[in-house]
Amino acid sequence: MKILTANRLTDGIAVWYADGGWAETVDHADLAHDKAADDRLEAIGAKAYAANEVVDVNLIDAEVVNGVVQPVRLREKIRAAGPTIRNDLGKQAARAV
Repeated sequence: MKILTANRLTDGIAVWYADGGWAETVDHADLAHDKAADDRLEAIGAKAYAANEVVDVNLIDAEVVNGVVQPVRLREKIRAAGPTIRNDLGKQAARAV
């Protein structure tokens, strides 16, 4: 499975394509299960890049764990969670509230 990720151009925040827009959390990112779905997400990313909405657009490997979408690679897990040295900052701090 794959999901579409990028960085929002206005503030650099890591975002994932979900429900027709860019979400700041990966939890409900749109999943691509086949080549046609991969192509659809890539086209969405290319259009958003051309419109200067996002940069560094990539399809990445993902899995569903307990009903929640999660990146597979460590780099992407860090982008999804936030800084690794301070749990009171970044996206992991927002989830604790």
